[in-house]
Amino acid sequence: MPGAFWIAHVRVTDPVRYGEYARRATVAITDHGGVFLARGGAYVQLEGPDSPRNVVARFPSLQAAQDCYRSAAYQEAMSYAKGAAERELVIVEAAE
Repeated sequence: MPGAFWIAHVRVTDPVRYGEYARRATVAITDHGGVFLARGGAYVQLEGPDSPRNVVARFPSLQAAQDCYRSAAYQEAMSYAKGAAERELVIVEAAE
């Protein structure tokens, strides 16, 4: 079964609340087998709208990534992100 990537593009508008989201989301993501590959580091925007924070996490499967997103722990974390950031999130299955 191929793994999956969780790819987020974020504009933080409230760093304090978003920091709490990030702390809580990290626990939920790692509890579902997620491993961060990129998290807010340097980037070069080549196309599309600029997103100052970019995050990539690898999960063992597409289902694990979806289960994480739908989990109570992640949804609680999301309550801190709402109103604290503009976000785009996609889960992409890895090539075999």
